[in-house]
Amino acid sequence: MIEKEEFYVKRTQKDYSESFKLQVVQEIKQGFLTRTQAMDVYGIQARSTIRTWLKKYGNFDYQYKINPSMSKTPEQRILELEQQVKLLEKQKARAEHLADRADKKVILFDMMIDIAEEEFNIPIRKKSSPELSKDIIKKNNKR
Repeated sequence: MIEKEEFYVKRTQKDYSESFKLQVVQEIKQGFLTRTQAMDVYGIQARSTIRTWLKKYGNFDYQYKINPSMSKTPEQRILELEQQVKLLEKQKARAEHLADRADKKVILFDMMIDIAEEEFNIPIRKKSSPELSKDIIKKNNKR
């Protein structure tokens, strides 16, 4: 009988795709799997990995998590919804910050190109005419 050797391969957060993380979180949130079951089923090596995903991709703060077998009182439901609102506000603020930062980068890069064009007296930006663009498209279609 041949024994199968198992090797421990240390994984990082980058080893899992975004869609995989979202799928695992969704299955846990819907009650299809517990965290331990998700670790076993998907070969995730640490509970902290799943906890991190739940905090990042989940809809509410887990410090207020209520046992799913217990029915929720209106006060508990309100608390959960307030936590969802806080999380969504955080996510919105983060998205706005990233969008603002991206806009500033675009402006900065445009300024850098303008300075480089003036400093070195060379055109960096392409200034193509519509006819030239049509010729390029035709050449690419022939390939």
